[in-house]
Amino acid sequence: MEWGILIIVLILLVTSYVIIQETRAQMHWRGLVESGDLDAIRTLVSEEVERWHTERVPRGTPALLWHGVQTVELIDVQADGVRVSCSAEGESALVEGRRTETSSPLTEGMKITLKLAEMLLYDIPNVKLDHVQIDVYTSFRDTSGRAESRCILSTRVERRHVEHIDWDGTEPADFVTLNDGRFVADGSGSLHGVEPLPWTEGAPKRS
Repeated sequence: MEWGILIIVLILLVTSYVIIQETRAQMHWRGLVESGDLDAIRTLVSEEVERWHTERVPRGTPALLWHGVQTVELIDVQADGVRVSCSAEGESALVEGRRTETSSPLTEGMKITLKLAEMLLYDIPNVKLDHVQIDVYTSFRDTSGRAESRCILSTRVERRHVEHIDWDGTEPADFVTLNDGRFVADGSGSLHGVEPLPWTEGAPKRS
């Protein structure tokens, strides 16, 4: 009986110690982030991005969308925001014996932009970003057939403009329009490269 009680007490003591140490660690990281420590922000964001790279497809998330999320790379960090890049691919299906594109890289890029914006703003422990910039790339082939990766969509998302939206109910194209995403759509279905939005400290914000 005494041994059983002793074991239970020891387990509770160890559990309490682990919880206290974890709480201290969380408070430490939050303090660094709040002070604008770029190394701390970069570390926390990079660790979460790496976790996304290896995470299985979440239930209810299309595999192609999650594949795009898993291509994300951290490009730069500011005290209140981060810039990332990712890749988008079109989706095709066999229709009447012919391979037909059912979703363009730009359309998929908008879906990835919406998903990544939500994850970057809300899913990174101990980090609360004010803005994120997401640059989406896809492959173009020149006349010789050589593939070249070029940006097709660049979007700066500010927390204050999206914190009240219905993330599940907002269409990706509407989300990109809301945030003044840069892309070219000429109605022909052709892909066009664009210059990514400028990324500078204190970039101008929309009112």
